[in-house]
Amino acid sequence: RTRIEKLETGLLEKKKRIRRWELLNQLIGDSTGKKFNDFAQDLSLSQLLQLANLRLKDLSDRYKMDKPSSEEDDGLVAIDEHMGGQRRSVKTLSGGETVILSLSMALALSDLASKNVEINSLFIDEGFGTLDPETLDQTLDTLEKLQAESSKTIGIISHVDSLKERIATQIRLKRNGQGYSSLELIG
Repeated sequence: RTRIEKLETGLLEKKKRIRRWELLNQLIGDSTGKKFNDFAQDLSLSQLLQLANLRLKDLSDRYKMDKPSSEEDDGLVAIDEHMGGQRRSVKTLSGGETVILSLSMALALSDLASKNVEINSLFIDEGFGTLDPETLDQTLDTLEKLQAESSKTIGIISHVDSLKERIATQIRLKRNGQGYSSLELIG
């Protein structure tokens, strides 16, 4: 009996020591770090979506973005406030809606990264042709406000005429033929 009691006491002490390692394994995973990596990425995504939704408020009152629930696919979800908070995959959005959500994510990524690195330039390539005139105007207002508040240089690559009218300083590419082009600075 004495021997069994000693073994049981020793076993309890070993279980206490093992419990710490089991708890660490539950929280951060094994030596590969996959569980912890997934946790950290999920935290970063949550922060990015929070910043994106702040930017999205300036662009549109219609949508918010969220992570998918367990029943939804593994993409991001758009919450349509004009449709009673209906959740739908971002893959189902129109071209114009996608541009607005993408722009808000790009601005949020810039906000997130700017905590460690100063980002002075933002270049946006196309997508504006898919926006209706009202949304295009609202998007440009937001970009102008961003440029004024943060002194960022914002470059837009586009063929949309109404957009060209609104941008004072432009670099136009002119085709000269035979594979040659020239640049013209306007403004």
